[in-house]
Amino acid sequence: MRSPTPAADAPIIRTEGLTKQFGQEFAVRDVSFEVPAGKIFGFIGPSGSGKTTTVRMLTGFYAPTAGRATVLGHSPSEFGPSIRQKIGYMPQQFVLYPTLTVWENLNFTASIYGMPLQRQARLNELLEFVQLTEHKRKLARNLSGGMKRRLSLAATLVHNPPLLFLDEPTAGIDPVLRHHFWEHFRKLQDEGHTLFVTTQYVGETAYCDLVGVMVRGRLLVVDTPGGLRRRAFAGEMVHLYTQERLTHKDLLLLAQLPFVHAKPTRLDDEHGICLVVDRADTAIPPLVEWCRREYITVLSIEEYLPPFDEVFMKLVAEAPPDE
Repeated sequence: MRSPTPAADAPIIRTEGLTKQFGQEFAVRDVSFEVPAGKIFGFIGPSGSGKTTTVRMLTGFYAPTAGRATVLGHSPSEFGPSIRQKIGYMPQQFVLYPTLTVWENLNFTASIYGMPLQRQARLNELLEFVQLTEHKRKLARNLSGGMKRRLSLAATLVHNPPLLFLDEPTAGIDPVLRHHFWEHFRKLQDEGHTLFVTTQYVGETAYCDLVGVMVRGRLLVVDTPGGLRRRAFAGEMVHLYTQERLTHKDLLLLAQLPFVHAKPTRLDDEHGICLVVDRADTAIPPLVEWCRREYITVLSIEEYLPPFDEVFMKLVAEAPPDE
């Protein structure tokens, strides 16, 4: 069933200078961003960077110290039942009932959202997705940490909300199931849902449409995954391997090409170099032509996509110091 969402050109979430202070400490400071409807927005940063505090302000659990936010066109402090039914929130901590079974927890959650009694098929579908069908009669207190995360996700999805806040949804689960989760997140997006996902797994950046990078309570940047790579390394990267070892003069000549940024660097293989260029797809043909003119034999040339761990570390290293 397709969930209704706001108009495509209207942000489903907007923050302006959002700030949360506890005593003398700032958990979140001056955070501004927009999340378009129907997108997967990744909120990435280390533990203690302010991700969960931001989510709690967006869902109305915390009032901001300063700034403002709107979610589904409303301030979180003014959420009524009709708005809350359009939101699913999976917190980091397990908040379901330990003395109820997996099935009873899911059925109870469905009752809270007013789902009709003919909901068995929906609940079984969710249990199958999170691979808990064989454990449906097990008490929640007897589940492993990973199983509890899966049950929490199923409970969040039970009423099919158009907007999902998922706080560390893949924490503590194995890589195979983590990939399975993200496949389902993409399916939810295809059905019209908007997902706001926090994670410490930097590699999950690749699954998102937009990514916000949080460090020490501040939002460093919001961009697409490809945009983050370009920001971190001031362009796109090309790895060039040649039969002849390029000389120092060759590297200087390459650096003078209008689409190459700075002097190329050597890779571990002495016959390979890394170039930072404006656009890899448009830079590769003239680079091959340059090698031909210089009588240099190209063994291979291709765009290099640095892993997001490298991208994240680069962005954090260049982050301005706290005021």
